[in-house]
Amino acid sequence: MRNRYVIAGLGGLLLLLAGCGGASSPSVPALSGAASHGTAGQGGASQGGASPSASAQAQSAQGSWAGRSAELHTAAQCIRQHGIPSYTDPVLTPSGLVYTDSRSFDRAPRSVWDAIQQACGTLAARAGLSPDAEPPPPPQLVQAGVRSAECLRAHGLPNVQDPNAQTAYTPGHGFGFTMGEIPPGGKASPVFQHAAGACRSLLDAEIRASTLSSLDSDG
Repeated sequence: MRNRYVIAGLGGLLLLLAGCGGASSPSVPALSGAASHGTAGQGGASQGGASPSASAQAQSAQGSWAGRSAELHTAAQCIRQHGIPSYTDPVLTPSGLVYTDSRSFDRAPRSVWDAIQQACGTLAARAGLSPDAEPPPPPQLVQAGVRSAECLRAHGLPNVQDPNAQTAYTPGHGFGFTMGEIPPGGKASPVFQHAAGACRSLLDAEIRASTLSSLDSDG
């Protein structure tokens, strides 16, 4: 997968996730169970073989969504209080997907990671918060990325590839560039600068489509 922006804090994110999974676990399978939040209020609701009404199901689902949203806020607040004050509350979509601004974690020193793991690991696991496990890019983001890629190719960057639903991205920053897509001389080269200038409006639209406020729906 390509990611035009290299996330320097990925190793730190993995440390956080490992901490969330519990001291005895080197990985975070427990966080992958966060999807159960979306149906927790419905499971077992039937009594005596009777099916709950559509209204009751809707109320249960809304309550479950609101409860998980509150858990995500609590985990985010803990992260802010323990060394990453710029961290924004994650976005929870109606279908239960969680988007988060992983860029906030990039430059956190080890001491901050230790504090976050100790204080916030359980809260993050309970909320299903996995900062380095973004959901796939939604269709509107992929479409915006394809339009900007087409423009960049037309203006001198023939190696830029169209993104798809498996392409890596960074919320608030779009798809970025791989090293193979950048011409000799890097982003300071006249070729790159020309293409970026010609496609500025489309690149900005791609970035807007990747912001948390744009990702808070399901497509």
